[in-house]
Amino acid sequence: MTVTDAQIRTADPAPWHDAVEQYRTWLKVNRGLSANTVHSYCDDVEECLTILSVSGVHSLSRVTLSDIRSWLAHESRSLARSSLARKTVSVRSFFAWAHRAHLIDNDPAEGLATPKQGTFLPTVLTIDQARTLLDMADHEARQADDRIIQASHADQSSTATRHDAEVIGEAAIAELLYATGMRVGELTGIDIHDVDRDRQSVLVHGKGNKDRIVPFGDPAARALDLWEQQARPLVADAKCPALFVGERGKRINQREVRAAIHHLARQANVPDISPHALRHSAATHMLDGGADLREVQELLGHASLVTTQRYTHVSIEQMREKYARAFPRA
Repeated sequence: MTVTDAQIRTADPAPWHDAVEQYRTWLKVNRGLSANTVHSYCDDVEECLTILSVSGVHSLSRVTLSDIRSWLAHESRSLARSSLARKTVSVRSFFAWAHRAHLIDNDPAEGLATPKQGTFLPTVLTIDQARTLLDMADHEARQADDRIIQASHADQSSTATRHDAEVIGEAAIAELLYATGMRVGELTGIDIHDVDRDRQSVLVHGKGNKDRIVPFGDPAARALDLWEQQARPLVADAKCPALFVGERGKRINQREVRAAIHHLARQANVPDISPHALRHSAATHMLDGGADLREVQELLGHASLVTTQRYTHVSIEQMREKYARAFPRA
């Protein structure tokens, strides 16, 4: 299954909209899930259905197990097993619900197995690669800002101006993900009023309805200022409270965030990464810089310190690689 970002962005969500919204309501009423978890489930389902639609499957009743497995294979190229497992659970839950709700005669995901997660070391960028990515995004955002200012002076409004606003948004998203180490689902749930400019911190709504306050530095603050003051008013629906918005001016979804990070990685010529890899990178770089393990646990919102300790293994592996390259008797 070969699908481009452009095809995904221009795909028509209409055939699936009503079913996904019914599913969203069912999750809220019957499952007692947090708002972020509901968003994650529905984003996964929308992404699956959108890609299937681009591939020629335009009806729920036509989806097959083979179609779903092809989509998961497509996703596995850039996702960790934990993310792939979550997507599998999301899609399996949706089709089981659709079958019970009599929207489809058969459940195509019934035989779908959840990928084994096992123990793994997270994918991370080096500090130099992260700097290259963010410096490039900042440079592109500043150029986009100049074009927006020129267009406003000429009293012009165009598709190009909207594209420039999106470029600025991509830079702000990348800066905030790296600066805070937050999850992509947490980023999509942030509202404008969750950001405290004076303290340079953001209220993050984490897993299990657990909120935490996370600081961010000057680069992220500048990127957010540029986004909110210059770009967001050009693309956001007036009534939308979300900090980041997507194609239609509504709250951005996880698929759009992932597409943005993949796009920036290609532009910067660094390894292709997901938003979650920026989270992994932030944690690893903090530990490399001397941060306490407990501090990183609090920043990331991990319930268990064992989860945070994975990043110490990443640092050790990187040290071993450097040792092997540099030491003559390694």
